[in-house]
Amino acid sequence: MKRILTITLMAIAAISAHAQEDVYKAEMDILDAQGEAIIKEYRALMKADPKGENPTTAIKVAQFSATLDSISNEQLKLVKRIIRENKHNQLPASYIKEAMYELGYEGLKEALDPTAAYYDNPDLEKPKQLLASFEKRKPGTMFHELTMKDMEDREVKLSQWAGKGNYVLVDFWASWCGPCRQEMPNVIQNYERYHAKGFEVVGVSFDQKKDAWVAAVQQMGMRWPQMSDLKGWQCAASDIYGVRSIPASVLLDPQGKIIAIDLRGNALGAKLKEIYGE
Repeated sequence: MKRILTITLMAIAAISAHAQEDVYKAEMDILDAQGEAIIKEYRALMKADPKGENPTTAIKVAQFSATLDSISNEQLKLVKRIIRENKHNQLPASYIKEAMYELGYEGLKEALDPTAAYYDNPDLEKPKQLLASFEKRKPGTMFHELTMKDMEDREVKLSQWAGKGNYVLVDFWASWCGPCRQEMPNVIQNYERYHAKGFEVVGVSFDQKKDAWVAAVQQMGMRWPQMSDLKGWQCAASDIYGVRSIPASVLLDPQGKIIAIDLRGNALGAKLKEIYGE
C-alpha cells in the first residue's frame, strides 16, 4: 500500500481547541472518520491475506490507497483554508505544525507569513526549521556539489551528471526507509519511460551499512548511478540540501538548476510529461 495516512491530522482540532473555538472541527472529524474506516478495512485485509495470495488483494489495496490519497488531499485543502481564513488569530498554528511536510516548500512558505498573528506561536518552531531546510534546495537555485563513493568504492561527484545537459532527479533515500521503498517503483517506472530521452536519476543513500544499501539497489532494480558516504542522517546531503526526512528529491534542469523538489507519485510523472511531451 502506497501510504496509510499522508498527513497526521487526527485530533488536531482537539489540540487547538484549548486556544479558541475551532469552527472547522466537525469538517475535519468527517475526513478523519473516513480515513480511519479505510485504514480499518486495509488492516482487516492484510490480516486475512498477509502474503497477498488472493488476486483481488492488490486491486483492493490500490483502491484503498487512491481513496486515502483523495481524503488526504481534502484534509490538506481544509488546512490551507484554515490558514487563509485565520491570519488574525492563533488557530492555524497547530494545523501547520502537523501538516508541515504535506504543505511542502511553497505551502509552508505561504503559511509562515511573518505578518500573521500566529507567526510567533511556539508550535511553529519546527515548521520554521523545516522551511529553513527547504530554502537550501528551493527551486531557482543551482545544485550543490556532493562528493561521495559509489557501490564500487570509487569517489564520485554529483557534477558528473548534474549540469551536463540532461534533466536529473537527485533521489535521497535509504534501504531501511519504508516510504522510500514504496515510492521506488514509481521512480523506476519514470526512469524506464524517459531515460532514453535523456532523463537521469542519481541515488543518494542515507544508509550506514553498505551491504544493505547494495542489496536494496539490486533487489529493487535501480539501474541508475548511486552514491553514499554511509553516514546515515549525518551524511553530507542532510546538511547541504537540508534533507530532514526521506524520501526527498530535487529535479535539476539541463544546466543544473533546481526546478522542483520532492516530486513523488503522480507529481513526478506529470512533471516529466510536461518536460518530454508524452
